[in-house]
Amino acid sequence: MTTATVPFEEVQKLIEEKLASADISQEHAAKVAEILIHADLRGVNSHGALRTEHYMKRLKAGGINPKPEISFNQTGPVTGVVDGDDGFGHVIADIAMNHAIEMAKENGVGMVTAMNSSHCGALSYFVQEATEHKLIGIAMTHTDKIVVPFGGKESFLGTNPIAYGVPAKSEKPFILDMATSNVALGKILQHKEEGKDIPEGWGVDEAGSPVTDPAKVVSLTPFGGPKGSGLSMIVDIFSGLLAGMAFGPHINSMYEELDKKRKLGHYFCAINPSFFTDTESFLEQMDKMIKEIREVPAAEGFNRVLVPGEIEQENETRNRKEGVQIAVTVYEYLKNNKIKGEI
Repeated sequence: MTTATVPFEEVQKLIEEKLASADISQEHAAKVAEILIHADLRGVNSHGALRTEHYMKRLKAGGINPKPEISFNQTGPVTGVVDGDDGFGHVIADIAMNHAIEMAKENGVGMVTAMNSSHCGALSYFVQEATEHKLIGIAMTHTDKIVVPFGGKESFLGTNPIAYGVPAKSEKPFILDMATSNVALGKILQHKEEGKDIPEGWGVDEAGSPVTDPAKVVSLTPFGGPKGSGLSMIVDIFSGLLAGMAFGPHINSMYEELDKKRKLGHYFCAINPSFFTDTESFLEQMDKMIKEIREVPAAEGFNRVLVPGEIEQENETRNRKEGVQIAVTVYEYLKNNKIKGEI
């Protein structure tokens, strides 16, 4: 499948217009588009414009509330809950993280769960928001079952991503955004869309055997064996159980029964370093850590040592100038005002 290089502003506008045509508010359409293009700019196309068509289908089927009444209940000095009323997860997550940020500024820490949500996109966006306020950000979200637990051949866990963002003084922030599976499901879908094989170890078939054809993938595998399985359960506990939502096999599917609300949960935390140590010293030490890690001699087969998020940050710098890479089919979909069967 061929790809096109398109100015990111154009893609962002096309996404916004497509979503707004489904009778959601301009504000919500703009926020979803901003978060999707954030992923494409970073080269994480699995969470970018590619997702728009799915969201439109779910909106049409009734699986996303186009006009949610999102509410926030502050349950303590540093805690709160956002009820997303089954709207767009991107908007719900953004509101939750911003409440966590405000509490952290005032009281040192802010922890917010979100309930009755849907897919919220790349978690890197939300932890990066925290770093822009010189705060540490943590984000977690669960997904429906697609990952086999360590030692099993049937899926039970979700890809259950977790992200951390840590500010630095002159260096770009440290951003770790990772699925607890070997890869996110979106990467399998992206390879399928582009007609490419996947590396062995990304997915397994019905028998639990590794496959390289993305069309044959039934389940994904956890990263690091039992470590990934354990961390995936932690994510489900924090973003699912702690938010009063379901876990693993009990979560409504993203790609089946599009008329059902997902009822997803998320967890967000913001930490203010100034309540624990001297902020300037902390930021300077982060700079030092990042620089010294880069100075570690590269092993055979590597050109240099990178810190988490560095490749994506370099991608963003380049793609803001040169444009983002998206599948031609996705670009054509966004440009067309009407698609067969669409709203």
